[in-house]
Amino acid sequence: MTYVTKLSLQSGDRVALEETVSEIKTLIERKGAECRGPFNDPPEHLTVPRYRSLAPGDRFESWNYSVYARRLEIHGNDHIARQVGHMEFPDSLHVEIEVEHRKPAGHRRS
Repeated sequence: MTYVTKLSLQSGDRVALEETVSEIKTLIERKGAECRGPFNDPPEHLTVPRYRSLAPGDRFESWNYSVYARRLEIHGNDHIARQVGHMEFPDSLHVEIEVEHRKPAGHRRS
């Protein structure tokens, strides 16, 4: 049975996101683990209204920004996945780590 560690990284700072993904990918490949990705999701463009006061209708111009996302998968190397999970990430990044337990094809339930 193998484990697949899925990393999802999001940030409004595209440069920090690309540098972090590149660093993770290099680490994984240098250690000899199997890595899939990075997969690029289309940027999400968000608009946030800004109000001058709590009274309705008194507004500033809306704040517009983009959120960029990348996904990576580490297959079968638990030690490397654990090492990546304990990395220090920039404050501008949101990182989610999901571990999936995959059974080989033809495996029966006990």
